[in-house]
Amino acid sequence: MKLSLGAILAICLAGLQLIAVLSVVLSSYVTSERVLLDHARSLLSDLGLNAIEHSKGFLQPARGTAELAKRLAENEIVASDNPEILEKLLFQNLQISPQFSGLYYGDQTGSFVYVMRSSSIGPYRTKIITNSKGDRVTKFIWRNEDYSVVGTRFDATDTFDPRERPWYKNVLRTRDIIWTDPYIFFSSKKPGITAASPVIKSNGQLDGVIGVDIEIDAISDFLSNLKIGNNGAVIILNRNGDVIAHPNPDLIKIEDADGTLKFANINEILDPIAQAAFGTLPKTDDVTVQTEISSKFKHGGKTYVSTLMPMGQSELPWTIAVYVPEDDFTGGIKDNRTRNIWIAFAIAVITGLLGLKLADRIIKPVRDFAVRAELASKGEVDVSKDLPKTYPELEDANDTLVHEIVQRKISEREYGQTFDLASRGMAEISPNTGRFIRVNSQLADILGYSADEILGMRFSDILHPDDSDTYAFFQDAVHEDYEYNQEKRYLHKDGSTIWLRVNAILIRDEHGKPLHAVATVDDVTAQKVSEVKINGLSRDLSHFARVNMMGEMAAGLAHELNQPLTAITQNADAALSTLQEQTTSDPELTQILTELDQQAHRGADIIRALRGFVRKDEGSKAAFDFSELVEQALHLVQSEASVHGISIVFNAENIPNVFGNRIQIAQVLVNLIRNSIEAIASGNTALKQIDVIAKEIDNFVEVWVEDTGAGVNPDINLFTQFETSKSDGMGLGLSFSRSIVEANGGQLWYDVNSAEKSRFCFTLASAVVNEEVLSNV
Repeated sequence: MKLSLGAILAICLAGLQLIAVLSVVLSSYVTSERVLLDHARSLLSDLGLNAIEHSKGFLQPARGTAELAKRLAENEIVASDNPEILEKLLFQNLQISPQFSGLYYGDQTGSFVYVMRSSSIGPYRTKIITNSKGDRVTKFIWRNEDYSVVGTRFDATDTFDPRERPWYKNVLRTRDIIWTDPYIFFSSKKPGITAASPVIKSNGQLDGVIGVDIEIDAISDFLSNLKIGNNGAVIILNRNGDVIAHPNPDLIKIEDADGTLKFANINEILDPIAQAAFGTLPKTDDVTVQTEISSKFKHGGKTYVSTLMPMGQSELPWTIAVYVPEDDFTGGIKDNRTRNIWIAFAIAVITGLLGLKLADRIIKPVRDFAVRAELASKGEVDVSKDLPKTYPELEDANDTLVHEIVQRKISEREYGQTFDLASRGMAEISPNTGRFIRVNSQLADILGYSADEILGMRFSDILHPDDSDTYAFFQDAVHEDYEYNQEKRYLHKDGSTIWLRVNAILIRDEHGKPLHAVATVDDVTAQKVSEVKINGLSRDLSHFARVNMMGEMAAGLAHELNQPLTAITQNADAALSTLQEQTTSDPELTQILTELDQQAHRGADIIRALRGFVRKDEGSKAAFDFSELVEQALHLVQSEASVHGISIVFNAENIPNVFGNRIQIAQVLVNLIRNSIEAIASGNTALKQIDVIAKEIDNFVEVWVEDTGAGVNPDINLFTQFETSKSDGMGLGLSFSRSIVEANGGQLWYDVNSAEKSRFCFTLASAVVNEEVLSNV
């Protein structure tokens, strides 16, 4: 559907209004969104810092308590060998620090004092292990808030040794305060962490280790009270990816395979948003970050912003992770944007309706001009007459239109001249019926008809009966708008077959409707005849090669077999003579030797007959154009040379015709060129070229076949039968070629003086000399 100019103007006016309003709305939206997102990231960073400071403050008393107890023990204010005083110190520190779940001290002897909160018998429980001079005693004491004893118990089966615990070993190794990875306390089932500090004597020896167990579930309670938009959250990750604090504390604990509790990893926690935000952290033993990282992610069709922050303390390798939906900050401005876009569309519609009325008045002169232009293009209006009153721009357009019409008529006249005078056959053909619409004289000469006779014919009328499907291919090509280019057989007026190369394209009008196909036609009959000759030569060469090679093999075998047969006959004759000289001879042996001698002579007669048969057929000889033979031979080997990237160059210096068997000489030439191709292909040379050079010397034509291959091994007897340098060769090619050349009155040799290239040479008698000899006979 085509729109009128008025509708286009109205749409353009409305579109401009829409673009202007949308530009303001979207610019305001983008700017506001950017500001709010920057504010959101800043807020996430502040929340992360708040969580960091709270966690540090929550854990700081543990460090202070451990340091205090360590100093008291080191200065012997509280003696480590007095468990009652040490118990009281640990009890007092446990009372004033609600986040502590227990404090303990273990020394180098294996003695141990542990004060912890308890939910049975009394609110506090003390475990004291004394290990003096091999006497081990384990005692449990339950106390009230006022330190009064509620109950006691001894356990003779207890085997606990503080020196075997990881926290003791780590302190012993580092001799400094250490923090363990968070874990789930066995008794309380709550998440916690242990801080341990060494107690060093004045002599520098380690006396023992002070430890503090801290329950960190209060950090999750703190995170649950942080308000981050409507749906945001803060979580804390340990370095191994375990979630150790979450607004929902129940999510951070899962049951292991052995039934014990452990922290849920970020990839295991039942918080799909947290998994989507931080589950892509590297799968390594340490997921901590060194700097603050902000990012975006999508989950459930919503876009979220997230931040990762380091804890900032080397002994606490934790990462603060914060996420919040982007809509919590930008939802309001998105709603406002949608509302403003609908307002912009309403304004555009109203503007378009008003513009339609205005455009109708504006384009009336343009519409009139368009009608006049269409009539002028059909020749129904004189373009030289003045236009009705209109816009100045349309007056300029009218001048251009007049000029274009004049130029079109000139182009049509020039095309007609080019069509009629072209050196190639040309035709305009109906794409629907195949009827010739217009032809030039060259096509008429090619087909043998007059131009008027062809105009009454169809394209299918000149097709060869065996190529009747050509017209279907022609129609498919031109209707599918791709070039038709085929060489097919056609019928001349006299009934003979001619080969034509037809190239055709479809011409359409301005509406896309097919007008006609323009075809150019070339007569390639002579080329096809030449191809037939080359193919015939190839077949003759193959047949001749097989026949002559069998002859060479037969002659070689006859020569090789003649000597042993001669020896057999001589030995048989000698044996008969010796047997006849004896007075008593065996008749049966005499008969055998006689038959052996007869059969040996019969074999020798057969071989002599075979050699005579091979020598008799010398083939017919005649004068022929050697340059033409070379060109045809090169066609036969060109594809093989192209596969290996080899170029073949022929250079002849005004040579005369030569005298000989044309097929045999072609076989020699093909053998030598193929040997050169194989030599270059098996080597590794940068220049890959074969030169065939022919020049007249005295009464002969001397031919060189040179190549840039690796050369000939001097240890090989090139022209000896059954001598070959090829793994799959029979050793007959060069011997066979030399025999052919000598049979044709020439010589074949390898030029050992050619330094840069391998060169085989042979000579052929000049046809002029042979004609003079024959005329004098």
